[in-house]
Amino acid sequence: MGRADARRERQGNARRAKPSKRTSKQDKSFIRRLFSWKKILGAFLGVCLLGILAFIGLYLYVQIPQKGNLDASKQANVFKYTDGKVIARGGTVNRETVGLAHIPLKVQRTFIAAENKTFYHDSGVDLWGTARGILNTLMGRGKQGGSTITQQYVKNYYLSDEQTVSRKLQEIIISLKVDDKLSKDQILEGYINTSYYGRGAYGIQAAAQAYYRKDADKLSVSQGAYLASLLQAPSQYDWQAATPTGKKLVQNRWAYALDNMVEMHWLSPQERAQQRFQIPKAPKPLAGVTGQKSYIIDAAKKELFAQGVDPKEFERGGWTVTLGIDPARQKALERSVKRKLTDDLDPKRRKVDADAQLGAVSVDPKTGHILAMYGGAGYPKHYTDNATREDYQAASTFKPLILASALENKSTTQDQLPITPNTIYDGHNRRPVVGGTTGFAPPNEDERSYGKISVQTATNNSVNAVFAQMGADVGLDKVKETAVKLGLNGKRMDVQPAMTLGTMGASPLQMAGAYATLDNHGIKVNPTLVVKATHGEENFPLRKPIGERVLSRDTADTVTKVLTGVVNDGTATQEVKNTAYDAAGKTGTSDDDKSAWFVGYTPKLVTAVGMFGESPQGGAQVTLKGTGGGGRVNGGTYPARVWADYTQAALEGNTAAQFDLVTDYGNEVPPTPAPTPSSTPSATPSPSGTPSQSPSQKPTPTGPPTPTGRPTGVPTGPTPSNSGFPAGGTTGGPGGDTGGNGNGAGGTTPNDSQNPNGLSGFN
Repeated sequence: MGRADARRERQGNARRAKPSKRTSKQDKSFIRRLFSWKKILGAFLGVCLLGILAFIGLYLYVQIPQKGNLDASKQANVFKYTDGKVIARGGTVNRETVGLAHIPLKVQRTFIAAENKTFYHDSGVDLWGTARGILNTLMGRGKQGGSTITQQYVKNYYLSDEQTVSRKLQEIIISLKVDDKLSKDQILEGYINTSYYGRGAYGIQAAAQAYYRKDADKLSVSQGAYLASLLQAPSQYDWQAATPTGKKLVQNRWAYALDNMVEMHWLSPQERAQQRFQIPKAPKPLAGVTGQKSYIIDAAKKELFAQGVDPKEFERGGWTVTLGIDPARQKALERSVKRKLTDDLDPKRRKVDADAQLGAVSVDPKTGHILAMYGGAGYPKHYTDNATREDYQAASTFKPLILASALENKSTTQDQLPITPNTIYDGHNRRPVVGGTTGFAPPNEDERSYGKISVQTATNNSVNAVFAQMGADVGLDKVKETAVKLGLNGKRMDVQPAMTLGTMGASPLQMAGAYATLDNHGIKVNPTLVVKATHGEENFPLRKPIGERVLSRDTADTVTKVLTGVVNDGTATQEVKNTAYDAAGKTGTSDDDKSAWFVGYTPKLVTAVGMFGESPQGGAQVTLKGTGGGGRVNGGTYPARVWADYTQAALEGNTAAQFDLVTDYGNEVPPTPAPTPSSTPSATPSPSGTPSQSPSQKPTPTGPPTPTGRPTGVPTGPTPSNSGFPAGGTTGGPGGDTGGNGNGAGGTTPNDSQNPNGLSGFN
């Protein structure tokens, strides 16, 4: 190539390079025009404006939910003893909401110091912390801190733990609105009550019980600071489960909360120096509903429902129910049942021992509160509550109610003589009742005949013939009226002659109430389990355990005086008599020993003990004979033993009290005739149905009758001309296993190899 060609080539290359230089300058100019600082500023301001508009739209669109989420509103129902200790908690969530007024002020402030020092001054949202949380959420780093107490409350109560940007934005909007709508105290109260503290505890009350076994209002500042520290990491900071690192971290956070309180002038430096980290107690299983608690809680709920509490509302939780149950007496009753009954039972050796059930109720006659209750083996071994069941006969525990009706109605005998404890009746076995609308000639216990005896002696020895006649003298309708006033269920009471022998169904609860009314000098006692029920801050109105007067004091006190004779000189003497305290009561044994009772009382305590024969297969009523390896089971055996053992323990040495009785009957049991029990029926009674001896006559005192032996024949006797039914009769009557059937005066006496005295009627 020549020089000329080389020069032309260089000139060509230069011409080709020159347009490229112009293109680069054009590109740079275009970029400058497109991304000028004015445009960037404008775009930024536009984005901010759009953000503000979007936020305003969200603020207007997102509303505070009308109700909190279901889990946040769930609470436990808490049942407490009379001393405040927890019996049991019910429900799926262990939470018991308490008002801020029930949390000490300095304990409240530990939560603010630990979680949100600016709580009282902020608008409810920590923007920087929230922005950091959103960024971490977008980057998949999971749950992050930085939320205010208001935001955490909103999350707990209205939202969920879901980690999404939309949920976080909802939290911001609702928190702003909540902070504007609610006071800071309302927000703090909600936060403390909805937060999770570990150990299955939601809210400060459940946490206080779970970690320190006390109510929230008893927490110290140090304990409050620990609970506040838990909220950052409940599982990691639970002292019993924490690693050494976890323990160090929670102690550091505990100190951080207390130091912040000093900084905020909520705690003086001197008080701070005195604080010591209090190690929480070991975890304890939640109080469950088993054993006796199962019956007590179920009975308490039924009592509340009967007084107007909506069962559905109750099951939503949030109720605190305080019972009158005294834990010391409850334990004493359970121990007495074990010592005096269940330790004797051996179902593997004796099939009948598996049939024995016992129920008992103990009542304070002055307050009407149920102090102790025994219902059986407990769920799931035995679902029927023996303390409240009404399907077994009350037997001779009903007889005092007949006497009470006679005294209250100023009733007279067939020949118009007033009925008093001194009145003389004919106590011959199977003596036909005179003046009744239906023929009735019940047997006495063991077919014994007593001849002419006073009402006092007839009560001591539970003479059926006397009370059958007394029921007719008073009028069965009046007897029923008195019994219903004293608390028995009138629907279970047929107005028939056999009712005088206690053939109606009754529960230990009802009998305790009737006898408590006698002990309370005739003022009605409604045995009550629930003494206080609150839902949140609202007290539910309860019925009054003590009602109006249903018997005159003279009537009630006279019956009480008569019943002291049963203890001192009657069917309960062997097991119950105790010189350390005054006691009154009555035994009872039903048809074929299917139920046995002792209902007794002292001036300060009334306890009804019922024992029932129930087949484990199907629940049919069966006899108690042979239980514990003995013969008959009557009211003077196991029921009286349990009563005596429990009463001695329950009185706790306070046994000097005496009955304060106002009665014309006097202070001493009057002397009574000393008839010799006979195996043959009495002579024909007078047409009036009453003995010829005057009630005012004073017989010679010689003590209670002594049986001469077991009857061996089928007793028959002459029929009064005005009796209205023939002599003779059959077995199986309503008065007892050996009683007449209501159609005559006769009956047979089966043989019982275990009981040389034969079968009883009612005693």
